[in-house]
Amino acid sequence: MVMEESAVMIERMKGSLTPCYEKLVALDIDVSVFDNSGSHKEGIELTYQKVDGYAPIFAYLGEEGYCVGASLRKGSDHSQKDAPAFIQESIRICRRINPAQELLLRADSAHDSADTLTICHDEQVQYLIKRNPRKESPEDWLSLAKEQGAQTIPREGKKVYTGSLKTFNPDINQELRLVYQITETTVAANGQLYLIPDINIDTWWTSLTAPEETVIKLYHQHATSEQFHSELKTDLDLERLPSGKFATNQLILTLGAFTYNLLRLIGLETLKKEDAPAAERTNADGSKQ
Repeated sequence: MVMEESAVMIERMKGSLTPCYEKLVALDIDVSVFDNSGSHKEGIELTYQKVDGYAPIFAYLGEEGYCVGASLRKGSDHSQKDAPAFIQESIRICRRINPAQELLLRADSAHDSADTLTICHDEQVQYLIKRNPRKESPEDWLSLAKEQGAQTIPREGKKVYTGSLKTFNPDINQELRLVYQITETTVAANGQLYLIPDINIDTWWTSLTAPEETVIKLYHQHATSEQFHSELKTDLDLERLPSGKFATNQLILTLGAFTYNLLRLIGLETLKKEDAPAAERTNADGSKQ
């Protein structure tokens, strides 16, 4: 109910939605650790960052970072736990703001699952999801990348191979585009030689037809979620939630997300005023003047 009203507020105030690529507006899904060390609140457990706390999942819309989903979770919960329902609800909230808006869902490898991909296909949402390589061989990837990818050499002892391919995904019974960037390092940045080359694998599922470099750049922009997390945790002081009851803290987090959106709208609106700093001033549609 609260997130629904938040969507109504954004829609009525005509909050700007800045695309990340062509007409696509980003929908970023991300988990953030709320450090609550030293407390004994309901749901406080050891998180993946090895601190006691919660592991809430968030959804942010557009370059503006409107929060369209905020769900409190126990600290030990895996990122994908209950994520499919959360993603579906976040998409619904986005379409409450603007039914015609095209979306690009971005998520890290914790959400590399058949459920996530199926939702994107069923909801007709574009996607860019980091893959989990699981038990895939780095050597096999390097061999393929050397044969098919484009090579760059950013420095001595470091080669990067970038490319894409079509591959059948048996989990959803469809052929998908896979973008890869394989890095082979034989010399460390300080000049030390490696006895065995270090091979780093980065691969993504995507529905985009954009060049590989553009796809990778778009994924790296997903990291702006950390800025939005920080504003919720520090500016609104929500990290150490006040109640011992899990349900109460969920309500407080949701109300905090509503407040965050309200402050964001106010801030964006002030940038449209004539007395706003020239470097920050925007037009009515949110574009820079």
